Amino acid sequence: METNEIYAERLEKKGVKPTAVRILVLKEMMEASCAVSLIELETMLATVDRSTIFRTLNLFLAHHLVHDIEDGSGSLKYEVCPDEDTCSVDDMHTHFYCEVCHRTFCFRSIHIPVIDLPEGFRLNSINYMVKGVCRECAARMK
Repeated sequence: METNEIYAERLEKKGVKPTAVRILVLKEMMEASCAVSLIELETMLATVDRSTIFRTLNLFLAHHLVHDIEDGSGSLKYEVCPDEDTCSVDDMHTHFYCEVCHRTFCFRSIHIPVIDLPEGFRLNSINYMVKGVCRECAARMK
């Protein structure tokens, strides 16, 4: 199967019409080594304007194709949901924000601790952020 067909199928599975730009945005996000911001996506996709990328991200969010991460940098980061079928609290994992290079890393193997909320409260999302210095930056600081 051709690579773009894989991305198109993933979009269709979520109820998103696969246009060339949407496929391009999804491809770049899935190939990124960490969560990306709107500005980073704009740099990665030099031929696509910011407003188109922003509208695409909002569409992806609405269809639970991606989730957003508040890492304290003042800029939301976006990450493709790991499961093709759902994007739920169970899929959430720990994120690490490097205070030196300002990248946000996903630690998919470190799950968020279970939160027991008081009766009547309903959990919709969790943002579990660890901040410090990443491996690469720490090595340069030695």
